[in-house]
Amino acid sequence: MDVVLEIWDTYLADYVFAQAHPARPKVSDYFEVHNTTTPSSWQYNPASTYISFEPSQFAYMSAWDRDNIFRQAISLWTITVIFGCLLYFVFASLSYWLVFDKSTKSHPKYLKNQISMEIKQSIASFPGMALLTTVFWLLEVRGYTKLYDTPADGPGLWYEFLQFPCFLVFTDALVYLIHRGLHHPLIYKHLHKPHHKWIMPTPFASHAFHPIDGFSQSFPYHLYPILFPLNKYASVALFVFVNFWTIMIHDGEYVANSPIINGAACHTMHHLYFNYNYGQYTTLWDRLGGSYRQPDEDLFDKEKKLSQEQWRQQVKEMEHMATIVEGVDDREYDAPGDDKKTK
Repeated sequence: MDVVLEIWDTYLADYVFAQAHPARPKVSDYFEVHNTTTPSSWQYNPASTYISFEPSQFAYMSAWDRDNIFRQAISLWTITVIFGCLLYFVFASLSYWLVFDKSTKSHPKYLKNQISMEIKQSIASFPGMALLTTVFWLLEVRGYTKLYDTPADGPGLWYEFLQFPCFLVFTDALVYLIHRGLHHPLIYKHLHKPHHKWIMPTPFASHAFHPIDGFSQSFPYHLYPILFPLNKYASVALFVFVNFWTIMIHDGEYVANSPIINGAACHTMHHLYFNYNYGQYTTLWDRLGGSYRQPDEDLFDKEKKLSQEQWRQQVKEMEHMATIVEGVDDREYDAPGDDKKTK
């Protein structure tokens, strides 16, 4: 994240902080105020050996230089909100228009005004999730993690390839444990229930969490570089991938009929029936934990997955599970009409 922060500082934040919180002016021996400012003790050190951005004069004109923790926190929070929203809207919109099966909107458990509610909840959650995430970005940029710049700084060239499966296995295991913990009766209704409002989610539900819920499931991604080496560029790439994957498993297009991959079909089982398929990328931990539920074969048949029989079965079991997990189903479903015809 330090490279991202350096780009942000160079092209925007240096100027903004120089104007918003300028350094104090120098005063001569005769107490005459001049237009010059107190020189900053900050010195520029590139965040990476691969790329560097020579700072402008504004980098030295703020009372808060680039190493100031409060300035860093403000910048990192702003970056996370802006680019988190940008990534969400771009990828979720592309997924909705290009991948999402619009027939899902005719499902009996599709909510009234669902997409607008998913978007509103996501937007409302981003600032809080970003605030919690900023703590870990600060640890990264201030050197308290094992992020490294070049292969020479890491364990070796072999690790440049091994770090990806290591990251996925580690985070998949912890997300499973955290996600399952969020379904504990004492926690679920306070934190995780807002995300389960969407029985038949769209890609816009991918980030529609309670802020603490959303952050808690991202916590393993930040814990990994604290415990294990990780290339800083791989870290950024994996952060984008994680968000992209989160959107993919909510797209309702059941392509991965795999006993290993936790795809959209597996995650649909989770939204429909609550207490199954907590994993993020694979079904491994659900199988070990006894919570794996294989998606119905009919989901992979375009005709059968839209049939009245399939939907009746889903509704019947979903309502039974909702009674067990939530007690009362307080969702407002879209009223059935001529546009809700099934085959």
